[in-house]
Amino acid sequence: MDWTHYRFLSLWQLPYGVAAVYRALERVEDYPDWWPQVRSVSRLNDTTGVITIRSVLPYDITFTARETRRDPEAGLLEIAMTGDIEGWARWTVAADGTGTLARYDQVVDVDKPLLRRLAVPGRPFFRANHRLMMGAGRRGLLAHLQAV
Repeated sequence: MDWTHYRFLSLWQLPYGVAAVYRALERVEDYPDWWPQVRSVSRLNDTTGVITIRSVLPYDITFTARETRRDPEAGLLEIAMTGDIEGWARWTVAADGTGTLARYDQVVDVDKPLLRRLAVPGRPFFRANHRLMMGAGRRGLLAHLQAV
Protein backbone atom coordinates (compact mmCIF):
# COMPACT_ATOMS: atom_id res chain seq x y z
CA MET A 1 0.00 0.00 0.00
CA ASP A 2 1.23 3.49 -0.85
CA TRP A 3 0.52 5.41 2.36
CA THR A 4 0.86 8.76 0.56
CA HIS A 5 -1.88 7.97 -1.98
CA TYR A 6 -5.43 9.14 -1.19
CA ARG A 7 -8.85 8.76 -2.79
CA PHE A 8 -11.58 10.99 -1.40
CA LEU A 9 -15.30 11.17 -2.11
CA SER A 10 -17.65 13.76 -0.65
CA LEU A 11 -21.34 14.16 -1.43
CA TRP A 12 -23.07 17.45 -0.73
CA GLN A 13 -26.86 17.52 -0.93
CA LEU A 14 -27.87 21.14 -1.38
CA PRO A 15 -31.36 22.68 -1.52
CA TYR A 16 -30.47 24.93 -4.45
CA GLY A 17 -30.67 24.60 -8.22
CA VAL A 18 -27.94 23.00 -10.27
CA ALA A 19 -27.08 26.23 -12.11
CA ALA A 20 -26.57 28.20 -8.88
CA VAL A 21 -24.40 25.50 -7.32
CA TYR A 22 -22.33 25.10 -10.49
CA ARG A 23 -21.78 28.87 -10.76
CA ALA A 24 -20.55 29.02 -7.17
CA LEU A 25 -18.21 26.05 -7.57
CA GLU A 26 -16.71 27.28 -10.83
CA ARG A 27 -15.68 30.59 -9.22
CA VAL A 28 -12.67 29.18 -7.40
CA GLU A 29 -11.28 32.64 -6.71
CA ASP A 30 -14.31 33.19 -4.42
CA TYR A 31 -13.77 30.02 -2.34
CA PRO A 32 -11.86 31.88 0.42
CA ASP A 33 -14.97 34.05 0.92
CA TRP A 34 -17.12 31.10 1.94
CA TRP A 35 -14.80 28.13 2.60
CA PRO A 36 -12.66 28.92 5.65
CA GLN A 37 -10.02 26.26 4.94
CA VAL A 38 -9.29 27.65 1.47
CA ARG A 39 -6.82 30.27 2.63
CA SER A 40 -5.92 31.79 -0.72
CA VAL A 41 -6.46 31.48 -4.46
CA SER A 42 -4.15 33.38 -6.79
CA ARG A 43 -5.06 33.27 -10.46
CA LEU A 44 -2.14 32.83 -12.84
CA ASN A 45 -4.32 32.94 -15.98
CA ASP A 46 -7.83 31.94 -17.10
CA THR A 47 -7.32 28.23 -16.37
CA THR A 48 -4.59 28.05 -13.72
CA GLY A 49 -4.12 29.25 -10.17
CA VAL A 50 -2.24 28.62 -6.96
CA ILE A 51 -4.35 27.48 -4.00
CA THR A 52 -3.39 27.22 -0.34
CA ILE A 53 -5.56 25.21 2.04
CA ARG A 54 -5.37 24.50 5.77
CA SER A 55 -7.88 22.56 7.81
CA VAL A 56 -7.67 21.66 11.51
CA LEU A 57 -4.16 20.21 11.54
CA PRO A 58 -1.41 22.86 11.62
CA TYR A 59 -0.01 22.61 8.10
CA ASP A 60 -0.67 24.36 4.81
CA ILE A 61 -0.97 22.55 1.50
CA THR A 62 -0.18 24.64 -1.56
CA PHE A 63 -0.71 23.44 -5.09
CA THR A 64 -1.17 24.69 -8.62
CA ALA A 65 -4.59 23.86 -10.01
CA ARG A 66 -5.00 23.70 -13.77
CA GLU A 67 -8.46 23.38 -15.23
CA THR A 68 -8.72 20.25 -17.38
CA ARG A 69 -12.47 20.21 -17.93
CA ARG A 70 -15.31 22.70 -17.61
CA ASP A 71 -18.64 21.46 -18.93
CA PRO A 72 -21.69 23.29 -17.52
CA GLU A 73 -24.14 21.11 -19.45
CA ALA A 74 -22.68 17.94 -17.92
CA GLY A 75 -22.16 19.66 -14.55
CA LEU A 76 -18.43 18.89 -14.55
CA LEU A 77 -15.48 20.87 -13.22
CA GLU A 78 -12.11 19.11 -13.16
CA ILE A 79 -8.58 20.15 -12.28
CA ALA A 80 -5.09 18.69 -12.31
CA MET A 81 -3.01 19.48 -9.22
CA THR A 82 0.75 19.79 -8.80
CA GLY A 83 2.77 20.90 -5.79
CA ASP A 84 2.36 19.64 -2.23
CA ILE A 85 -0.24 17.25 -3.66
CA GLU A 86 -0.24 15.71 -7.15
CA GLY A 87 -3.34 14.36 -8.82
CA TRP A 88 -6.78 15.51 -9.82
CA ALA A 89 -10.12 16.61 -8.41
CA ARG A 90 -13.58 16.77 -9.96
CA TRP A 91 -16.91 18.32 -9.05
CA THR A 92 -19.95 16.67 -10.63
CA VAL A 93 -23.14 18.64 -10.09
CA ALA A 94 -26.53 17.06 -10.83
CA ALA A 95 -30.19 17.49 -9.99
CA ASP A 96 -31.30 15.61 -6.88
CA GLY A 97 -35.03 15.86 -6.26
CA THR A 98 -35.76 19.55 -5.80
CA GLY A 99 -32.13 20.36 -5.06
CA THR A 100 -28.64 19.45 -6.20
CA LEU A 101 -26.11 16.76 -5.44
CA ALA A 102 -22.52 18.02 -5.66
CA ARG A 103 -20.09 15.11 -5.81
CA TYR A 104 -16.42 15.78 -5.12
CA ASP A 105 -13.88 13.16 -6.19
CA GLN A 106 -10.18 13.58 -5.52
CA VAL A 107 -7.24 11.27 -6.18
CA VAL A 108 -3.88 12.57 -4.97
CA ASP A 109 -0.39 11.63 -3.92
CA VAL A 110 1.11 13.70 -1.13
CA ASP A 111 4.49 15.25 -1.99
CA LYS A 112 4.88 17.61 0.97
CA PRO A 113 7.93 16.24 2.86
CA LEU A 114 6.43 16.54 6.36
CA LEU A 115 3.26 14.71 5.35
CA ARG A 116 5.27 12.00 3.60
CA ARG A 117 7.33 11.43 6.77
CA LEU A 118 4.15 11.14 8.84
CA ALA A 119 2.30 9.06 6.23
CA VAL A 120 1.75 5.91 8.28
CA PRO A 121 0.94 7.25 11.76
CA GLY A 122 -0.77 10.36 10.40
CA ARG A 123 -3.04 8.75 7.81
CA PRO A 124 -6.21 8.55 9.97
CA PHE A 125 -5.67 12.15 11.09
CA PHE A 126 -5.12 13.35 7.51
CA ARG A 127 -8.33 11.61 6.40
CA ALA A 128 -10.28 13.12 9.33
CA ASN A 129 -8.77 16.52 8.52
CA HIS A 130 -10.10 16.22 4.96
CA ARG A 131 -13.58 15.22 6.20
CA LEU A 132 -13.68 18.25 8.51
CA MET A 133 -12.61 20.54 5.68
CA MET A 134 -15.29 19.17 3.35
CA GLY A 135 -17.97 19.54 6.03
CA ALA A 136 -17.01 23.16 6.57
CA GLY A 137 -17.01 23.71 2.81
CA ARG A 138 -20.57 22.41 2.51
CA ARG A 139 -21.76 24.64 5.36
CA GLY A 140 -19.95 27.62 3.84
CA LEU A 141 -21.45 26.99 0.40
CA LEU A 142 -24.94 26.72 1.90
CA ALA A 143 -24.50 30.09 3.64
CA HIS A 144 -23.05 31.60 0.47
CA LEU A 145 -25.92 30.38 -1.70
CA GLN A 146 -28.47 31.57 0.84
CA ALA A 147 -26.93 35.06 0.78
CA VAL A 148 -26.92 35.31 -3.03
